[in-house]
Amino acid sequence: MGLRDRFRRLVQKPGTVDLAPFQAVVADAGTREDRVRELTDDELTAGAFVDDLAEFCAIGREAARRTLGERPYDVQLVGMLALLSGHVAEMATGEGKTLAGALAAAGYALRGERVHVMSVNDYLARRDAEWMGPLYRMLGVSTGWVGQASTPDERRAAYAADVTYAPVSEIGFDLLRDRLVTDPADAVLPEPAVALIDEADSVLVDEAMVPLVLAGATELAEADPRYADLVRRLRPGLHHAVDTEARNVTLTAAGTREVERALGVDLYAAENLAVLTAVNVALHAEVLLHRDVDYIVRDGAVKLISESRGRVALLQRWPDGLQAAVEAKEALAASPSGEILDSVTVQELIGRYPARCGMTGTAMAVSGQLTEFYGLEIAVIPPNEPCVRRDDPDLLYATSADKEVAIVEEIAAAHATGRPVLIGTADVAESERLARRLARAGLDRVVLNAKNDAEEAAIIAEAGAPGAITVSTQMAGRGTDIRLGGGPPGSVPGTAPASAGASARDRVAAAGGLLVIGTGRYHSSRLDDQLRGRAGRQGDPGGSVFFTSLQDDLVTRFAPDETYKGPTEPDGRIDDKGARWIVGHAQRVAEGVDLELHRNTWRYNHLIGLQRRELLVERTAVLQGDHADRMMAEDAPDRHAALVEAAGADAVADAARQILLYHLDRCWADHLAFLADLREGIHLRSLGRGLDPLVEFNREAVPAGKRLLPDARARAVTAFRALTASASGIDLDAAELKRPSATWTYLVHDNPFGSLDERALKGLISMFGRRH
Repeated sequence: MGLRDRFRRLVQKPGTVDLAPFQAVVADAGTREDRVRELTDDELTAGAFVDDLAEFCAIGREAARRTLGERPYDVQLVGMLALLSGHVAEMATGEGKTLAGALAAAGYALRGERVHVMSVNDYLARRDAEWMGPLYRMLGVSTGWVGQASTPDERRAAYAADVTYAPVSEIGFDLLRDRLVTDPADAVLPEPAVALIDEADSVLVDEAMVPLVLAGATELAEADPRYADLVRRLRPGLHHAVDTEARNVTLTAAGTREVERALGVDLYAAENLAVLTAVNVALHAEVLLHRDVDYIVRDGAVKLISESRGRVALLQRWPDGLQAAVEAKEALAASPSGEILDSVTVQELIGRYPARCGMTGTAMAVSGQLTEFYGLEIAVIPPNEPCVRRDDPDLLYATSADKEVAIVEEIAAAHATGRPVLIGTADVAESERLARRLARAGLDRVVLNAKNDAEEAAIIAEAGAPGAITVSTQMAGRGTDIRLGGGPPGSVPGTAPASAGASARDRVAAAGGLLVIGTGRYHSSRLDDQLRGRAGRQGDPGGSVFFTSLQDDLVTRFAPDETYKGPTEPDGRIDDKGARWIVGHAQRVAEGVDLELHRNTWRYNHLIGLQRRELLVERTAVLQGDHADRMMAEDAPDRHAALVEAAGADAVADAARQILLYHLDRCWADHLAFLADLREGIHLRSLGRGLDPLVEFNREAVPAGKRLLPDARARAVTAFRALTASASGIDLDAAELKRPSATWTYLVHDNPFGSLDERALKGLISMFGRRH
């Protein structure tokens, strides 16, 4: 290794990719630019190939210039090459990730690999597919997009394209539906090849623990309103207690007596287990889930709020019992419930793709998780223009009230100079509380939160206008850049603004650019960086500052034992380094806890994934071949022969296939229900005896998984023996193949306060909280 290589390795960030080879290719491409510009459109299309990467860079750059009116910067081409090499490209906000991703997707497609570009929502999937469409066409690559409302035929056509844009959830739901088809022609997804993930950290880390679920219709699981009324009357501290992490609430002895008196039952008697469960679920819904923080009520329904994005989590719900309890709490009609037919985690979904890459503005903070769980490395792409944003130190206050007063004063001062201000809040309730304070101060503002997130593109696009005040919940994945002076949503980065816009831009730049204010640190420094990165795009002026307090939820939850007894200014401000350390310490503890919970969730789902894989091998053999027919001929030869004589070989083969598919699916749904009960119940037994819950879970789950296929085959043979046939065909009604009358998909927020295995990690906070 030469001296220069050793020096580069020394200064290179740990876990990052060396950019030098990519930069050399881009430099080579620059020497070819004049020649490529002389090509006709047809010659440009004909020359699009990736055997020569420098030539592909030159052709891709020229295609973008002709079709989008934008010449990609060198750093965008470096990002594209990083994606083509299977890395996660970290590119700052406003650096043109969408275009870099499109060029990379085209490169993969020209290699003959089908690409799924995974976004975080329908809006971004459609916008980017249509926006980049002309570029793809000039490069000879077909595109499609999938949204929540897409029909099966539309999905099939979109997935047949070279490059398909779709929300990660829709791809997961299509996978789940395909796993239950009884005719190969009904499947929509092709074999996985390349996953290119937008907002990679949000998708691969924040949503890694949220299972995607396919459910089958059952009766409504309405919660008895008596329980909601009862727990509402219980007094905190006296009748129930909340643990320090706010993940669990339990009845006290006095609370137990009060509930037993009100219901007239012995709450802990074996025959009253259902009552005890209903009371506990109602208590969790009442005490731990808060309206306008964890959910909103819109159009007569409970809508969950995504913690990492601050917006309504479409199609997301809690497990049925808890969902019904929250609906009872809000006096709403119960939503449909059903048994889980199959589920898949985002981590398992992404793991199906042989090639994976992604892009985001904040990858380094989770580089360890991206490497540990996905085998991905980070390529940190430098900005095209140096970032000149001024990031001021946090302003720390003793109380939340002092902090909020100071925030309003800071906003008013910036607004008076014509400087636009973007304020990032933790939840809906805080955004509305701050909006009311601003209104009392006579300051006009626009609020963007889960209650009006459909307007987000237009609101964010105007957040850079002179004097604008925008109050927003979590900014992750908003997908729209904030232009100084304001600008239309979805406009191409790098294009010249209109003259009026230029004038507004100059006024904003002279005032210091966009000022980003955080009303508190998030549970991850990565989310802080996502908010901060909204200012200072493409070398623009800008600034950021975070206001924190020792009463913030982050501090009280993750550093409850840390206290500050030092001096405080008259306005409540604290400048002590030790007090600042407490806030940073709480954030580091929160990040450590989240990582351990991610690992713990992966450990459970890894085993379930292995069992599912074994079943799917069997199911595929049944669906696409004569496996079921041969099995019935072997295990029930007399009945098989009689049915063939009566109805013909083809009819018998089809009946055998349908029967075995049904029982494979039925046994898998039963197995998932068993594993869910086991995972919850195992902790009640293991914790009291000091056992490892995961070991105990595996001790029972592994044998149950080994019985799965034999049980399904035995049930299928029994049903096959009961078949009757005539010249008109086989009567499958006797086999009782009753599939659900309706199915639907959703994301299950797998217990917002942590499932019992997560509550078993109560020692995590103290473990991560020790000073080193």
